[in-house]
Amino acid sequence: MTQQFQLSGTDIRLSVRRSARAKRISLRVSRLDGKVTLTMPTHVAEREGLDFAQSRSGWIEKQLADFPTPIQVGIGSEVPFQGSLMTVKAGQGRTVVMENEEFHVPGGAERVPARLLGFLKEEARSRLVRSVDGYSARLGRSYSRMTIRDTRSRWGSCSSAGALMFSWRLVLAPEEVLNYVAAHEVAHLAQMNHSPAFWAVVEQLYGPHRAERNWLKAHGEKLHRYRFG
Repeated sequence: MTQQFQLSGTDIRLSVRRSARAKRISLRVSRLDGKVTLTMPTHVAEREGLDFAQSRSGWIEKQLADFPTPIQVGIGSEVPFQGSLMTVKAGQGRTVVMENEEFHVPGGAERVPARLLGFLKEEARSRLVRSVDGYSARLGRSYSRMTIRDTRSRWGSCSSAGALMFSWRLVLAPEEVLNYVAAHEVAHLAQMNHSPAFWAVVEQLYGPHRAERNWLKAHGEKLHRYRFG
């Protein structure tokens, strides 16, 4: 259920969620899309929850003010690739070409976002397959399949059946960050947890990884502000 309420004279869309597991009222502002969610225990009256949200309006306002401004990709935009900013330019021919820190994207301006998105997804898949195959061979564990998605809550995952999933937006991050996430998920093929034994496997496959983890914490949410449609 979605509610509208006034915050400093502005209408804010508030997603109201009931949870039998919730023990108290809580608020969350997504760092990926700015969605404001109010979670309430099932026995709490709706009015009480909305009053709680209103009482935290200052906190909500600050969170939304700090939210990265979305960037609609098109000709002239700057888009990161492997950690470096690339300028989007009009191109010729039938394929996207990378040259001199530029993406040369063919076709009319209205088709540029979708064509560049397709190119980035293919680059992400190619680089992740190469990285995952190397780590899984080193570990001596095979995976069942690998999928690429535009996930919002995680950069990668590994199922109990050995299916790996990654966010294509990892190709926007520095190469070492993509490789760290690949090693992290491959390590789950041996340890389906985050125990010391799991982190030992990550260290075995990738090596020291604090810098890559810190990069994702500091900059990861910004990769979601690039919009391709």
